[in-house]
Amino acid sequence: MSNVDSVNLHLPSPITEIHDALLTTQGIRLFLKRDDLIHPDLNGNKWRKLKYNLEAARLESATTLLTFGGAYSNHIRAVASAGHHFGFKTIGIIRGEEHAELNSSLAYARDHGMLLSYLDRTTYRRKSAARVVDRLRAEFGNFYLLPEGGSNTLALRGCAEATQEIDLDFDVICCSCGTGGTLAGIAGPLRKDQRALGFAVLKGAEFLNEDVSGFQVAAWGSATSNWSIETGFHFGGYAKKNGVLEEFISLFSAQHGVLLE
Repeated sequence: MSNVDSVNLHLPSPITEIHDALLTTQGIRLFLKRDDLIHPDLNGNKWRKLKYNLEAARLESATTLLTFGGAYSNHIRAVASAGHHFGFKTIGIIRGEEHAELNSSLAYARDHGMLLSYLDRTTYRRKSAARVVDRLRAEFGNFYLLPEGGSNTLALRGCAEATQEIDLDFDVICCSCGTGGTLAGIAGPLRKDQRALGFAVLKGAEFLNEDVSGFQVAAWGSATSNWSIETGFHFGGYAKKNGVLEEFISLFSAQHGVLLE
């Protein structure tokens, strides 16, 4: 595997203060931890989650990474990029049926060397079961298994580093929540007077409370009580949006030079 230093990662990622009249009138100071600038192909929490998993794969002498995701998964893109930059073969197990024409996300993964395979939705729901994983090993040979979204105990260790890099005082740190791994990780190093707040991107995501606690117990032996999840800001489901949200994204980009996802 290529050395991390050879990939030109921008770490620690910079911190930018957002100056906005709406915030000022409420007495709020807002800073962005610009993990989107870590690397063009390995940005945001994706690098944080992959960092120690890539090290573990190397220590196990694994040459192939296998992971799961939907057709528009940013995690699938990131694993394909990681394989491309660090010298791993990659396999993406995609939820649902294969389509003759790939969307931009899957085309990106393919173009970065990822082999795409598909699981029907019923089997996909049981993707972590030993029987399914054994079937995949019989088909593809040995591989280092990355969970959907990349969230595991090693991912929490990487995400915790984002909090540890912040050298200014703050009360609350926020992030979006898909699987809950990032929230679980960034909450770990917080002081007693600080809190982490997650915003679920899925509809009906109350289950994330149990998942975040589970991640922390697996990583550190116990769950912290310094985090919470808002589940009412999904706009109808994953990647859904409406005119109000689109207008806000456009305005924020024009005023602050940051394109929100």
